[in-house]
Amino acid sequence: MLKGLFNKLKEGLAKTRIHVVEKIAEVVRGRRLDEAALEEIERILIEADVGVDAALHLVGALRERVRADGLPEEGVNRLLKEEVLRMLDAPAAQAQAVEPSPGEPRVTLVVGVNGVGKTTTIGKLAARCAARGERVVLAACDTFRAAAIDQLAAWADRADAHLVRHQPGADPASVAFDALSAAKARGADAVIVDTAGRLHTKVNLMEELKKVCRVIQKAQAGAPHEVLLVLDATTGQNAIAQAQQFHAALGLTGLVLTKLDGTAKGGIVIAISRSLNIPVRMVGLGEGIDDLQDFDPRAFVDAMFEDGDAL
Repeated sequence: MLKGLFNKLKEGLAKTRIHVVEKIAEVVRGRRLDEAALEEIERILIEADVGVDAALHLVGALRERVRADGLPEEGVNRLLKEEVLRMLDAPAAQAQAVEPSPGEPRVTLVVGVNGVGKTTTIGKLAARCAARGERVVLAACDTFRAAAIDQLAAWADRADAHLVRHQPGADPASVAFDALSAAKARGADAVIVDTAGRLHTKVNLMEELKKVCRVIQKAQAGAPHEVLLVLDATTGQNAIAQAQQFHAALGLTGLVLTKLDGTAKGGIVIAISRSLNIPVRMVGLGEGIDDLQDFDPRAFVDAMFEDGDAL
């Protein structure tokens, strides 16, 4: 476990820890873990955006252990950590990385509603690639907002990436096509595609994104290699509804959770993993260019349930 990542997670999940772990500790302190206590724990988990399904599973695991051989007060936190880690590990274990053909760029399509930090996330992704010595092309396919194009241009400058842009109102799919053409001509290693987050209706948005995806597939066989949905962790259960809609339309390969630092709704990570079976790839833990971190399930549970007993 990287110490820096753990410390950032621990600090960022402090409010979530208060709303979940400390409240559960109050319930079980000096008390037999009876059905009333289990119901209180279930309520705490649901209120913390862990999700109904995940909460029922976790409380069910506690109930089974109590029935089997009893469960001391100090064992509750440990069991919850073990069960949450299993939930988070399962999607990651099933995910199959798709690699581009030799000599072709890796294409990442990034989607999400407006306001979740999508364009900022793309900029940080580009900076990560550049730090590895990769040549990056950014595609400004959110042509419906001039501000989005300008924001991506600023990030391209910071990350030393090449930006492909058209005039506001242009066809987003044509921008994606030109970006892939430019990437191949430049011998780029990565193409990251920004997209619109809001059209007049949800149907219009999804159809536009499907069109962009089809054009990418025609321009390069096997692409996009990753379809990432950016979610704002502070939105709680609404994030699951967003993920369901985008996944049905595009087939998501991973999630990026922004604004995880300082939220009391960090339990949404558990709810998403349990209900959607889509791996969390990265988390945003601050405003800095290097504050986008690979998601480590073990670091997450040790930070959320931190009690000096790391798994």
